[in-house]
Amino acid sequence: MKNHTVTDSPYGPLTLVAEDGTLCGLYMPGQRHRPPEETFGDRDDEPFAEAKEQLTAYFDGKLTEFTLELRLNGTPFQRSVWEQLSLIPYGETRSYGELAVALGNPQASRAVGLANGRNPIGIIVPCHRVIGANGSLTGYGGGLPRKQRLLDFERGAGLF
Repeated sequence: MKNHTVTDSPYGPLTLVAEDGTLCGLYMPGQRHRPPEETFGDRDDEPFAEAKEQLTAYFDGKLTEFTLELRLNGTPFQRSVWEQLSLIPYGETRSYGELAVALGNPQASRAVGLANGRNPIGIIVPCHRVIGANGSLTGYGGGLPRKQRLLDFERGAGLF
């Protein structure tokens, strides 16, 4: 059973989705690959108290690592990419190629990019920390301006 809530953030309202009480989605307004609203279930704020608390601490600059139970729904390869994303330390970046090497398949950088773009739990599973091999910003489901703001924030530049 799924349910959802909406919480404010410096990036606009974030939709949090849970399946059987476990966080399985965090979506920004206008996000690419955002599932249809009708798949989010009924609104229920109760299962999201800890997620909201940790997100608030993150945006206040007081939290650098989330400790939430997550349900990452995807293919085995996608889940392996998303698990690698969670290992990228706060304030650091990795390239798609570096993630492919970490997964044991150096030729898979394009597949890593596709899986990264389908990350269902943005910010908490930090897909914004993945950049091009030359250090350039490349695709982000929430849009490149948001990606830049998140990276700048984590590097100490603040949210605005």
